[in-house]
Amino acid sequence: MKKRVLLRVAYDGTNYHGWQVQPGAVTIEQVLNEKLTDLLGEPIEVIGASRTDSGVHAMGNVAVFDTEHRMPADKICFALNQRLPEDIRIQSSMEVEPDWHPRKHHCTKTYEYKILNRKMEVPSLRLYTHFCHFDLDLDKMRQAAGLLTGEHDFKSFCSVRTQVTDTVRTVYRIDVTRNEDDIITIRVTGNGFLYNMVRIIAGTLMAVGTGHIQAEDMPSILEAKDRRAAGPTAPARGLTLIEMKYEL
Repeated sequence: MKKRVLLRVAYDGTNYHGWQVQPGAVTIEQVLNEKLTDLLGEPIEVIGASRTDSGVHAMGNVAVFDTEHRMPADKICFALNQRLPEDIRIQSSMEVEPDWHPRKHHCTKTYEYKILNRKMEVPSLRLYTHFCHFDLDLDKMRQAAGLLTGEHDFKSFCSVRTQVTDTVRTVYRIDVTRNEDDIITIRVTGNGFLYNMVRIIAGTLMAVGTGHIQAEDMPSILEAKDRRAAGPTAPARGLTLIEMKYEL
C-alpha cells in the first residue's frame, strides 16, 4: 500500500547547484531521488518545500515522496543516511497524509544569513559566512530591520528573474546579532520568501550598516516596488535555511 513520507533534510550546499533537478548539474533533489530509488527499489521523485539556490545551506528543508515499500517511514532516515554523501543528512522521516504537500500548507520559514565582520578572513568559515571588512553599525541595521517587518509588497527585494505575480509577504521578525567570534547573524522569519529575498534583505542591511543606505529609507524602498531601489544581493554561501514549521 502506497504511503507518503516526509523528510527533514540538512545539507552543505557548497558542492551543489541548488535544490532543484537541472540538466548537467548535481543537485540535492537529484541525489535524493537517486539514493531513494536505490534504497527502495522503485522510482522515487521527491517534492521539495524550498528550492534553495546554488551554494545555499539548510538545517531543515522539507521534502515528501510516495512509496509502496514496507519499510516503516520513521526508519527510512537511518537507511537513507547510509547511502547519502556526507554533506547531506536526513534529520527525520515520518508518514503524512497521502495528499499532504509541502508547498500547499501554511508554513513558517526561518533563514539565517551570517557575516564575518573583521579585518582578516578566517579560512574555515569561508563557505558558511560572507566576509565583510568594513565596520557595520548594528544599531542602524536593527533599525532598518524593524521597518521591514510586517506585511509588505517585497517586490523591491525580489530578483527580477522571478515568475511570481503576488509579491506580498509577511516577515514576522528580523533579528540582527553579533557573537564573540565577529559573526553577525541576520535571522529572518516569515510566512514565505520571494526569489533571493533574504539575500537581498541581507545585502540591504549591510549597506545600511556601512552607511550607503539610510535605515529610514526602508519604507520608500518598499514603496518603490523596484529591485534597483534596494541593496545588492548578498552571496549565497552566507545563507542557511534553518527550519520550516508546519502544523502536522
